[in-house]
Amino acid sequence: MADTDKDTVKVTAYCVKCRKKQEMKDAKEVQMKGKGGPRRALKGVCPVCGTGMFRILGKA
Repeated sequence: MADTDKDTVKVTAYCVKCRKKQEMKDAKEVQMKGKGGPRRALKGVCPVCGTGMFRILGKA
């Protein structure tokens, strides 16, 4: 799982609404369904517009 200390982990992801990369707020690690087993991803919120953001992680 991802480090739960939000001050030390800074994750950037693409915001579709703002159309640029933003630092993700309240990032939490989730598992998505996928071919060949579950995939790890980070789910959070854009600090500028409040839209939900996703960042797909590696298979490790």
